[in-house]
Amino acid sequence: MPELPPDVFPAAARRVMARCDELARVTATPGWIERVYLSTEHARVNRLAAEWMREVGMTTSQDAAGNQVGRLAASEPHAPALMLGSHLDTVPDAGRFDGIVGVLMALEIVRLLRAPHADGWISPLPFALEVVAFSDEEGTRFGKALLGSSAVAGTWSDEWWSLTDADGTTLREAFREFGLDPGRIGEAARRPDELVGYLEAHIEQGPELDRRGESLAVVSSIASARRFQLVIEGEARHAGGTPYDMRRDALLGASEAALAVERICRGEHHIIGTVGQLEAFPGAVNIVPGEAHLSLDLRGEYDGSRDRVWDEISAELDGIMGVRGLRWHAREVHNAAAVMCAPLLRDVVREGILETLPRGADEPATIFSRAGHDGMAIGAITDVGMLFLRNPDGISHHPDEAVSIGDVSLGIRALAESVLHLAAEHR
Repeated sequence: MPELPPDVFPAAARRVMARCDELARVTATPGWIERVYLSTEHARVNRLAAEWMREVGMTTSQDAAGNQVGRLAASEPHAPALMLGSHLDTVPDAGRFDGIVGVLMALEIVRLLRAPHADGWISPLPFALEVVAFSDEEGTRFGKALLGSSAVAGTWSDEWWSLTDADGTTLREAFREFGLDPGRIGEAARRPDELVGYLEAHIEQGPELDRRGESLAVVSSIASARRFQLVIEGEARHAGGTPYDMRRDALLGASEAALAVERICRGEHHIIGTVGQLEAFPGAVNIVPGEAHLSLDLRGEYDGSRDRVWDEISAELDGIMGVRGLRWHAREVHNAAAVMCAPLLRDVVREGILETLPRGADEPATIFSRAGHDGMAIGAITDVGMLFLRNPDGISHHPDEAVSIGDVSLGIRALAESVLHLAAEHR
């Protein structure tokens, strides 16, 4: 297997970091980073990504869902492709690395593997290389995550066309305003036989690597997730005139429910439950809340343990509401199965990381991803593998999100070596 000269990686990392800064300036809201699906900012970053794809020798296109795609053909014209990438959209007031660093690192892999070196050309590979800048991993605008990657996976649902943003614009209307044809969404779908796999580099979005003092990790799986909107029903009455023994306070019931979620999930292994929204009605200072709405985000390493914990939470809420004279019900708004990274891709990522470590070093960390990624959707059509980069203090979805240039350099080397190891398996 050809060797990559080590001096190329720092320059590649500097380019990635500079482009993260450049993309951070493409924002809908001055003073923070915000890029949502089918916006003018989405169009601008797609144009930049296309320019950078052409710079490394790729042909480019924007698919029927608004994903930006670059392709470097293999010597065999009908060879399947290894897909690399991540997403360019953000949450409101975002950091500059979540998703973005994975797209830019993928472009550097193409640059490295097609460049002439002293010992000969690294390419051609036995498969094509594709870089995909997915368009809506976060789900910020329409409340539905993984829209771009779901279209590529062929799992788009016509029910999504009626989703609306905060201004009342439907997804269908936004497609047309962006210049896309809703009737052609199926053209974004890829067939399993067109792909050999999907590899994604991503910041960890958690503190495990930072606590271990390590730069890179193999991802074992991506969390299963269920999301619910819960409604607690009580009785709205005068705050001054209603004695405590007559109160049916929905907000107190919801507060107890949130504490129960924390208590139950903290007692479990690799189960995370979060109440991120809580609203009381009618919402007046002098009225006992008669209704409360709260969200629940429930994640787990395995679907079965996640579902068992939901059953435990439900039973606990039955008890809480019974004592307080309240009623409750839940509506499930999201359900995603866990995606296990493919053994071969886990192995090649491991081998890639080992290439960055001193001889005789300990095995690289293997980490379960508690955050969701585009690989959850792409796993429906091909094998998925992921590489994590250290995220200092584990903070993400926040302006303080960070990754070091040194870790990016190591990550680029590890990802490039992973591609070469995979190529050796396919020859």
